[in-house]
Amino acid sequence: MAGEKKAYPLRISAAVLEAMQRWSDDELRSLNAQIEYVLRDALRKSGRLKPGKSAPVEDDD
Repeated sequence: MAGEKKAYPLRISAAVLEAMQRWSDDELRSLNAQIEYVLRDALRKSGRLKPGKSAPVEDDD
């Protein structure tokens, strides 16, 4: 279950989506991987991600 991925529909403003796309292009990641990376980083920094749950994001796209 550790590597399990779940689909989740996300409503996001066009401006934020465009900014995330530019950022993901700069980082050579897919947009999906960049969004997951940013979420994991925020969770880790806030102490909300349990140890061992912060494996690197795999680019499945």
